[in-house]
Amino acid sequence: MQCIVDARADPRQRDALVKILHGEETEEGATIWWVFRAMSDTVHEPLFLPIDCDINLEARTARIVIADVIAAAGAPIVSPVTGREHRVRIEIPQGIEFDVAEVGSASTTADAAIQLRLKDSYGQFSRVRQTGRGRIDSKALQHAPP
Repeated sequence: MQCIVDARADPRQRDALVKILHGEETEEGATIWWVFRAMSDTVHEPLFLPIDCDINLEARTARIVIADVIAAAGAPIVSPVTGREHRVRIEIPQGIEFDVAEVGSASTTADAAIQLRLKDSYGQFSRVRQTGRGRIDSKALQHAPP
């Protein structure tokens, strides 16, 4: 596991984000961050690098560049028969990560402590809203008072 935090974060923000990403600010098993850390035999030092990111959840597209370390792009799934975009969703009403995720295709090149070369692999687009007690239901957010 290796966390990357945007270089623009000040020291206090960096410390807080690393603790969150390492699952240290959560109840046991309550968030994906806790699960990621629990599954990781090795935890590499975090990196603090410039992050350039553009995500369009509705269009199922994404692009991220992190210095000279990571380049990734996401796109909708395209039918090999018709050539048209498919829209596929995963819904997990009681899941710890998200309630709804859009499925897409993704390609990633990573040259940090963890090396990756993925071409047209699995991609997922979702909003992750969590507290230390777990995921916040997006429907609850829609009905919450301002």
